[in-house]
Amino acid sequence: MVNRRELDPSAGRWAPFGVQLRRLREAAGLTQAQLAKLMGFHYSTVSFAELGTKQVSLRFARAADKALGTHGTLTLMWQQASNSAGLAEGFTEFAGFEAKARELRLYETTLVPGLLQTPEYAEAELSEAVLRGEITEDQADERLNFRLDRQQLLRRGQPPLVFAALAENVIRWSLGGPKVMGDQLKHLEELAARPNVLVQVLPFTLATRPFQTAVTLLTMPDEHQLGYTEIPNRGFLERDRTTVSIWRRRYDRLQVEAPMRSMSLDIIRGARKDLAP
Repeated sequence: MVNRRELDPSAGRWAPFGVQLRRLREAAGLTQAQLAKLMGFHYSTVSFAELGTKQVSLRFARAADKALGTHGTLTLMWQQASNSAGLAEGFTEFAGFEAKARELRLYETTLVPGLLQTPEYAEAELSEAVLRGEITEDQADERLNFRLDRQQLLRRGQPPLVFAALAENVIRWSLGGPKVMGDQLKHLEELAARPNVLVQVLPFTLATRPFQTAVTLLTMPDEHQLGYTEIPNRGFLERDRTTVSIWRRRYDRLQVEAPMRSMSLDIIRGARKDLAP
């Protein structure tokens, strides 16, 4: 029997990349040699990458994403380890699970969630962050590219179910100006017409506010659930079953009390009409 070395994601700068690479490879049912062949690399490079003891190339990360169909997750982890994307700590690990989830529940208080954004809306949001000095222009470009790559999961053969609960101020804030916001609201309407997407707008008059910050709940193919939330520059992937269960019950109650599809679409159309000159 071959000894399988356990990997410690806290062992070093590149350790999280190595841990995630192994998880994704094994989930795909591939050996290191098989993955290396698909990527066009020597199998020893895959082995060293999984150990996380030294930096691999950006070309390696992109090739691994392509071979494993992971929508840029490893590329983003490479960028974070290289400190080039300026992302919240913990986000890359979450993105790896998001790419494989069969169901997503989104709760947002300020912005349209990244998965549902138009490129122009995303650019406007990231430009605001650049003006505030929170990220550089290069980091904004990296984030934009990865955000758009993440949206590919909505277009895959069997896309996940997506439930999006948006506070009304999300659709009332004219980020980027009337044209950009109008197109974003139209995009929300189009997404809501898909059978796998439910958008609910939480009107100002709705008393229920189950979370103080944006929250995402993931249901994985094996039915286990994860939660994710952020504070400035720090993301938290919640694995504790009790905590995630509490979050899920809060979200379920919110879905019952919030306006359903037709009423929510009326609110979105009304906000879009208000933007018209």
